[in-house]
Amino acid sequence: MRAKMGSFAAFSLLVLGLVLNAAVLCNGGKTSSYVRKMGKTVDMPLDSDVFGAPEGYNAPQQVHITQGDHEGKAVIVSWVTPDEPGSNTVIYWKENTEYKKKARGKVYTYKFYNYNSGYIHHCTIRNLEFDTKYYYEVGVGHTMRKFWFVTPPAVGPDVPYTFGVIGDLGQSYDSNMTLTHYELNPQKGQSVLFVGDLSYADNYPNHDNVRWDTWGRFTERSAAYQPWMWAAGNHEMDFAPEIGEIKPFKPFTHRYHVPYRASNSTAPLWYSIKRASAYIIVLSSYSAYGKYTPQYTWLEQELPKVNRTETPWLIVLVHSPWYNSYNYHFMEGEGMRVMFERWFVQYKVDVVFSGHVHAYERSERASNIAYNIVNGLCVPVKDQSAPVYIIIGDGGNIEGLATSMMEPQPAYSAYREASFGHATFSIKNRTHAYYSWHRNQDGYAVEADSMWFFNRYWNPVNESSESQ
Repeated sequence: MRAKMGSFAAFSLLVLGLVLNAAVLCNGGKTSSYVRKMGKTVDMPLDSDVFGAPEGYNAPQQVHITQGDHEGKAVIVSWVTPDEPGSNTVIYWKENTEYKKKARGKVYTYKFYNYNSGYIHHCTIRNLEFDTKYYYEVGVGHTMRKFWFVTPPAVGPDVPYTFGVIGDLGQSYDSNMTLTHYELNPQKGQSVLFVGDLSYADNYPNHDNVRWDTWGRFTERSAAYQPWMWAAGNHEMDFAPEIGEIKPFKPFTHRYHVPYRASNSTAPLWYSIKRASAYIIVLSSYSAYGKYTPQYTWLEQELPKVNRTETPWLIVLVHSPWYNSYNYHFMEGEGMRVMFERWFVQYKVDVVFSGHVHAYERSERASNIAYNIVNGLCVPVKDQSAPVYIIIGDGGNIEGLATSMMEPQPAYSAYREASFGHATFSIKNRTHAYYSWHRNQDGYAVEADSMWFFNRYWNPVNESSESQ
């Protein structure tokens, strides 16, 4: 009898432990009490001033820049001339000097259904000096246009640097508010990490590529002056066999070049760069990633190359989120998570930025890598070697906000809110970075969500919501 009582007591304690554990797993973080005034998201009309083309015959438009090498000493300058190829030369010079240099680029065109692109120019300026302001000009004669950019500091472990983070932007009135909010944010992002879904041209009949042109003119006011680093989303695929368009990513890859060869990638949809004290890896949710595929093989070889004594902060951009508690696109990133999450924990990725879900969410550090089909260990657990996963697909696109959330809020979710906005990630040194998310409806300096990041390699202390 005593033995039976002991067994019953042990069983009762086991059941109680499981119940309590289940309660911990089901109790998530904070769901914002802020309620955004709901209204339909509407694209700006084609005659909006933000879409205006520069005056003059064949004047360069849609000017944008991105990093042009692995280290940050090169810049890819891109622009479109609408009427004829014109000049493919970029003239550039350092601030406070009169000596001007020239770089010559290449010109591309493409056809998409009944649309013929303008002349798309890409020119890489190389051997630039770090931490230096440069001016550059494109075009000829009276239609020549002048811009500027600042190169990043030399790569190093304690180099401060601030990234803006934007995703799923589109070209609605809310999109314009997001971009304005970013431009006027006193945190002053120095370049943008863009997590995919640019123009949403595919939402229009026949994937109206005119909306690629308007988006390029809309974002020029920022992207011509600071590099935007591109990840591809589902709206960049433009796969439309019903109208004869069977080559995925055609408009995107023609218009937005990236330095993928510098990181030994075989395709422009996955690549890496170093910038200041950060190592940034860009992945493609919509390219093959199974074992033996090019993307899998590249990432397997890429992660061991990251030298955290040189670039302490390891950042990943991938469009489809792996951890998401909205009833939109739930588990769409699961296949890639199963393939790659173990590596992210092994190499102590600091943060993963995603889009796709049109809302905001920040996770705890959590992983789900113990499961092997038969052991039943399929619940995410808190893991201080895992990344923080941030969904920043709240740029303002025409498809509107994702407002339906899973209840109860899962334990891996630290903060979530259905509002449009942008974020900044400000690296202070090798151990600390400050992250903040900014809701469009607030003042430019207001932080709706924020946290201090402690570097997983140099300072892997507990930074969960419970420890704050």
